[in-house]
Amino acid sequence: MNTVEPQAAAEEESGADPLVDLAQRLLKEIGEDPERDGLRQTPERFARWWREFIDYDPGTIDTLFETTTTSQMVVVSDIRVWSLCEHHLLPFNCSVDIAYRPTKRLLGLSKFARVAHRHAHRLQVQERLVADIAQEVADITGAEDVAVIAKGEHLCMTMRGIKASAEMTSTSFLGAFGDDSALRGELLALLRS
Repeated sequence: MNTVEPQAAAEEESGADPLVDLAQRLLKEIGEDPERDGLRQTPERFARWWREFIDYDPGTIDTLFETTTTSQMVVVSDIRVWSLCEHHLLPFNCSVDIAYRPTKRLLGLSKFARVAHRHAHRLQVQERLVADIAQEVADITGAEDVAVIAKGEHLCMTMRGIKASAEMTSTSFLGAFGDDSALRGELLALLRS
């Protein structure tokens, strides 16, 4: 059974992006004229931005290197990502810190940022973002001990509702980071220094 509306199906066949029409309708609904100077190309820019954001390709995320040490903690900090709140479709930005204790394989340094961006480029909540990043790092590296901490500002709070800026912190601690308060304390001390 085809659930695509006839107009949407016709737009897909013609190659027109339905997001352009959506942006034009949005502009009209808020009292703007999509044909005035300054807005003529806005629907196309809007559509391109949404496609670019959702279709983000992080590239290779699983480049691993052999290591001989297994007791070392590796921390990559202050990875900046932008995402969109799935409740309001407004942006939020986070500073993400990722730590893990490698077993026999080290993850390439740039791959941490690629993993973080991969999960940020979707409609999201910060709590799920940190959990997804932690699980993917664990899956790729085979490490049991992974920690992800994110501090973010959400424009759905800053721009609407209470209209106050605040920083939200979310954590995901896997393995020893969840079980061993001394290891967790060492990580937090490293991040504060």
